[in-house]
Amino acid sequence: MNAALGRALWVGCLLAVLPGCTDFTHERSEFCLRNPDICDAQAVDAGDGGDAGDDFDAGTPDAGTADAGPFLPPFFIETPPASSHVDAGGALSFRATAEDPQDGGLQFSWTASTGTLGPAQQSATTSQRSWTAPACLNPKVTASFTVTAANDRDLSATARFSAVGIPDCPTWSPTGSMAKRRRVPEATLLLTGKVLVTGGPNGGEIPAMAELYDPATGLWTSTGSMAKGRYQHTATLLPSGKVLVTGGAGDSGLLATAEVYDPGTGLWTSAGSMASGRENHTATLLPSGKVLVMGGIVGGVPAATAEVFDPATGTWATTGSLSPGRYSHTATLLPTGKVLVTGGYGDESEPRATAGLYDPATGTWSATGSMGSSRGHHAATLLPTGRVLVTGGNGSSLSLALSEVYEPATGLWSSIASMPTGRSQHTATLLASGRVLVTGGQGGGGFLSTAEVYDPATNTWASTASMVTGRGSLSATLLPTGRVLVTGGMGDGGATLTAEVYDPGTGTWAPTGSMTSDRTEHTATLLPSGKVLVTGGRSGTNTYLATTEVHDPGTGVWLSTGSMVAGRSAHTATLLPSGKVLVTGGRNATVASLATTEVYEPVTGTWASTGSMATGRRQHTATLLPSGKVLVTGGQGPLATAEVHDPVTGLWTSTGSMATGRSAHTATLLPSGKVLVTGGSDGSVPLAIAEVYDPGTGTWNSVAGMATGRSVHTATLLPSGKVLVTGGYGSTFLATAEVYDPGTNAWASAGSLASDRYLHTTTLLPSGKVLVTGGYGSRGRLATAELYTPERRTWAVTGALSLNRESHTATLLPTGKVLVTGGAGNSGFLTLSELYVP
Repeated sequence: MNAALGRALWVGCLLAVLPGCTDFTHERSEFCLRNPDICDAQAVDAGDGGDAGDDFDAGTPDAGTADAGPFLPPFFIETPPASSHVDAGGALSFRATAEDPQDGGLQFSWTASTGTLGPAQQSATTSQRSWTAPACLNPKVTASFTVTAANDRDLSATARFSAVGIPDCPTWSPTGSMAKRRRVPEATLLLTGKVLVTGGPNGGEIPAMAELYDPATGLWTSTGSMAKGRYQHTATLLPSGKVLVTGGAGDSGLLATAEVYDPGTGLWTSAGSMASGRENHTATLLPSGKVLVMGGIVGGVPAATAEVFDPATGTWATTGSLSPGRYSHTATLLPTGKVLVTGGYGDESEPRATAGLYDPATGTWSATGSMGSSRGHHAATLLPTGRVLVTGGNGSSLSLALSEVYEPATGLWSSIASMPTGRSQHTATLLASGRVLVTGGQGGGGFLSTAEVYDPATNTWASTASMVTGRGSLSATLLPTGRVLVTGGMGDGGATLTAEVYDPGTGTWAPTGSMTSDRTEHTATLLPSGKVLVTGGRSGTNTYLATTEVHDPGTGVWLSTGSMVAGRSAHTATLLPSGKVLVTGGRNATVASLATTEVYEPVTGTWASTGSMATGRRQHTATLLPSGKVLVTGGQGPLATAEVHDPVTGLWTSTGSMATGRSAHTATLLPSGKVLVTGGSDGSVPLAIAEVYDPGTGTWNSVAGMATGRSVHTATLLPSGKVLVTGGYGSTFLATAEVYDPGTNAWASAGSLASDRYLHTTTLLPSGKVLVTGGYGSRGRLATAELYTPERRTWAVTGALSLNRESHTATLLPTGKVLVTGGAGNSGFLTLSELYVP
């Protein structure tokens, strides 16, 4: 064998056992594809009978030709991580080291699909480059890189890697159009997730017909018609899920009538009449469930009067007046329960700067600080801090760019950064991120398509993607997914029937392909290929499924793969070091707790039985140990026993038992290699006790217990090495969270979620934050999602799922996005999958 080749093969064999290093066999295959003549010439060894598939022997070089070959490509000793996390605009440093089998020098070249590569610092064997990430990425684009090492014989090796964490760029996209053109429509998000649009004139027509938008399909459908067509009216979602419409202008003038829409039937019913017909007024849902209607134009003049509607009795009652009268003002419910009214037009031609506070407890108004600028046709937005942001509007003559913030604690206003563009009759929408999206309106002599985003944390405005169509007097609705639906309005061609959807690029959900089977109590496993394997579960017909499916994130398509030997739900699935997937236990129609186990081979898409556990188990845990073995603990019984599976032999062996039998608990692999088990049920009460398993000794030791007993909760290993436990069921549904520190053997509060929940999911994002989705709580099945920031121990609501679901799965994809699949929804078990963009 040629000495250079022999040395290369020896080094290759050594590298094959080093983690993260290049597979020499793969490099050899790539070299042979590029150089078939060289490989063919060396395929036959004098002593191997011509078997080219087993050896890559150099043969005997020509006498007197010291450098006759064969020549091999370089091979990498060190490459950047396969995937790195980076924030928007952040920087990473990449380093690669390679060797040339011919002992020559190497030249390195780098490529980046996006962002900016810095100058290279390199030697004959090492190259290092910095890279700066862009502020955002176009959807479906990944920050990907290559580094290539080439020798002086033009032979090369290439390593590929990627970066995640960069948000998608904001985008607008057209969606289905309404049946009616509408100027100044009212859009109301229903509890179903659909959007009800009412009223709005189109030339001489004032439509009474209402329409429904379905975000899942992007389609509009007609629904029941109001008794009166109207515009410049209000629409308010009531706690019952019904919608109250009040006043406005109709064919015969100002309307005093009110109507209620029932989404369950699609029908409208009378809700009595106000004392006065009015338009350009406001309607505010009070904490009591009643609705405050204030101001507007009554009898041709600005009104100071106010009325309250009681949905329980369907009656109206007058309440205190705010003098002087005003219209085209704003009304904002404060966290204190009071209502802040700002600006608007009065008897004078100039708009007002004054503001007032309504106290529902007394039915009276009081003055509060005046704005720095007079304005009408402006927008007011309640920020997460409890402050109120006022933007734009008409001033003395021009559309304003000036913005102000009201502080309820002091009753004072303070100026903040101005918008890049002055505008009025626009919309301002609080996004799931806590930022505010301002869209459209009128300014600069025309209808605006531009949009801007305000960040309260930095007090800055930034331009964002523009709408397809410039429009004013439009409506904007924050969808549960975190996206924003813009409908109707007035454009250069008059009233419009088009609609658009804004994607902020972060904190949003989007539907992806649906599974072929509805299922709950299933598993989802990320395969080395980047695809996701879903196994088993129960279907809506209460069938225990043996079928499995694979999701391709690149195409969003689900494809069936081989079926398991046995149908099962409430089982576990563990990715083994070999790339295979081990499924254990569960239940089916005939066996309450299965002892059988199976292994999935991704290359062939087939399943094979492997050794059975000593005990049948469901609602147990399975944890991959550093040794490559799998630890299974507990389960319904409740069980205290534990077993260990060896994938090499396919055998199960008993190991030490826990001190307490438990099911519906959690098991978390700690950085020490030990396994922390928390909570669960002992068959009668939720447990607060925790234990740690030591694989070295096969024994369990008690550790500090949680503050609260809980089962069907989640446990997430944080980058700090601590463990976050969330929600679950105790004596009631839990919203609390706790963090365990293995270094101090102590638990600490991690605050509370916005919603109590169990049967939910938690996913550690590349940013180090934890995403909580769905579940079941005191309000039933949930679509809400929340983010936990470990450094601050704070929770923040983020975009919600499009469907309520529990007993679903959530899988972090290599792109940094999260795939949620299946589960039980309000209308049955689900096939729809959704993607979260952090």
